[in-house]
Amino acid sequence: MADIAVKGGQVAYEDAARRARALSGFKFRDTTFHWLTFGAAVAVLLILGGVIASLIYGSLPAIRAFGLGFLVSNVWNPATDHYGALAAVYGTVVTSFIAMIIAVPIGLGVAIFLTELCPHALRRPIGTAIELLAGIPSIIYGIWGLFVLGPFLQQYIQPALIKAFANIPVLSTLFAGPPYGIGLLTAGLILAIMVLPFVSAVARDVFDTVPPLLKEAGYGMGYTTWEVIRNIVIPYTRVGVLGGVMLGLGRALGETMAVTFVIGNADVIPTSLLAPGTTISAAIANEFTEAVGDLYTSSLIELGLILFVITFIVLAISRFMLMRLERQGG
Repeated sequence: MADIAVKGGQVAYEDAARRARALSGFKFRDTTFHWLTFGAAVAVLLILGGVIASLIYGSLPAIRAFGLGFLVSNVWNPATDHYGALAAVYGTVVTSFIAMIIAVPIGLGVAIFLTELCPHALRRPIGTAIELLAGIPSIIYGIWGLFVLGPFLQQYIQPALIKAFANIPVLSTLFAGPPYGIGLLTAGLILAIMVLPFVSAVARDVFDTVPPLLKEAGYGMGYTTWEVIRNIVIPYTRVGVLGGVMLGLGRALGETMAVTFVIGNADVIPTSLLAPGTTISAAIANEFTEAVGDLYTSSLIELGLILFVITFIVLAISRFMLMRLERQGG
């Protein structure tokens, strides 16, 4: 145990020196690791700051020309060099809202089935199949939506919706007009399919973290499976579930290629969900290569800045909600 040993009548310091070198090596590696990770974190912030700065700089001509009017105008006319973002923002919000209304209950249902009800032999194949949906390129979803889903909706679903809601206030407006096949509803359905793997995979993983002892206690008290899920599983995992939902929403807001194929790309604010519209990402993808003139290009860049701000606000709200849930959960 002593750092100093007596060998052949002489005091030897070899052990102490070896230990000092080892400690010095540990300290050097820890310091190096600390600065490497610190550098990675700073690099991310610098890249993010660079993206924001470039978006703001590129948007300056449009901001000077239109000011806040850019946000409330739905005019998009390259011929007169007059631009407004309202139609694209409306399409982005509506299609994402439709996607989340469809994807969240289905995703949570899939996760509950896989963790609580599915036979063990089928859990892995079904879970893998759902996760593979996330790996399909978005352009494949777009092509499928344009040539398969759109015609199917045009022929069977949209006429039925128009007929079913014809005499119901509000719904008769939301489901009105000729059945184009493509439009806001079709884009929302495509987005729902695309974000479904994110919601279900995250929910399944967090449901698996519930201690079996808690669920067994619920069953011991006479709970049914539904009551165990409602009173134990979901409250225990609500923070993780909300995080998965927000992850899916972030994907829906920024999706480009698939939406571009099926939304119709019309710079208008349609009152009907069956009518064509546009989103911010679709407008940028469609028009950026054809943009002529600084003001046209700057307006498209400002659309990107608006999408960045919307996504940032959504993530900030989700983070605030997660903090509140964590605080309430103790």
